[in-house]
Amino acid sequence: MSDTTEPGLDEPSLDEQIAAYQREYRDLDPQVEQVVSALGRLNRRMNVAYGRQLAALGISNAEWEVLKTLVLGGEPYRLGPGELAKRLGLTPAAMTHRIDRMAGEGLVTRDRDENNRVRVIVELTDEGRTKWLEAMRMATDFEADLLQDLDGEERGVLGAMLTRLLRRVEHAQPDAGGRLTDLD
Repeated sequence: MSDTTEPGLDEPSLDEQIAAYQREYRDLDPQVEQVVSALGRLNRRMNVAYGRQLAALGISNAEWEVLKTLVLGGEPYRLGPGELAKRLGLTPAAMTHRIDRMAGEGLVTRDRDENNRVRVIVELTDEGRTKWLEAMRMATDFEADLLQDLDGEERGVLGAMLTRLLRRVEHAQPDAGGRLTDLD
């Protein structure tokens, strides 16, 4: 472990953190703690970077989640509000609030289903798809820069290892994919 504190960061280096934890909790496995702490810090910093990119596009992370979910649903990029709420782990009220905001911004439309006038359909607009594509371009550039020091084989190995860890957590915590509380 040869980690140093970066300028401007108000948190201890990983080495300092692990040493403090070991001082207070002698049963700590420093290798496990290094992996888990590094993943946590990386996740936090990546979320900040993605948030800045989305802000530059004029959309929030909450809006990005809806755009992403509609795109993942496939063409014609349409889902009901209930299905969106379920996929995002949100309450119906939070989903309605989010859709209202996004419709007002021109990112989605909300119309009655032509085949079932009781059912509402949320659909990605051209503006919403443009924002999604631009966010993807920015994220792709950021991610390529992030992984530039790893060759193709190392990326493959890292991806496989992280996927194994993810599967273990998903198996142990199958309900952890949603939100504990609404984000907006």
